[in-house]
Amino acid sequence: MAKNRFQGKDGPNTRQLRVGEVIRRSLSEILQRGEVHDPDLQSMSITVGEVRMTPDLSIATCFVLPLGGKDADLAIEALARNKGELQHLISKGMKLKATPDLRFRIDDMYDRLDQTRAMFADDRVARDIAAEPGDEE
Repeated sequence: MAKNRFQGKDGPNTRQLRVGEVIRRSLSEILQRGEVHDPDLQSMSITVGEVRMTPDLSIATCFVLPLGGKDADLAIEALARNKGELQHLISKGMKLKATPDLRFRIDDMYDRLDQTRAMFADDRVARDIAAEPGDEE
């Protein structure tokens, strides 16, 4: 099994989760208030679904999605272009020695949820789920 660079052997630790949530909330508020003066960012509403931290807290990968899912690539480009200003604004509310490097990725969680729902709606899967343990066909 390949090791995920965001997790130790037992998954993310409490500090990673706590710092990730603080960054997620801060980034959401900054974007909502329009504190970054970029016309592309100000013209769209961006949801920050999750922030994953590396164990050393040096990198924060932010999973984002514009409202409606349109122009996701444009949103990623605009966020990356304004990364320095975003890091500065986030660092004001944090008490870390160094502000994590922000990375932006498209949040595909909703697409995966739709795929999972479709899988469970499949007749064959529903039949398998309904079968009693030990039943064999």
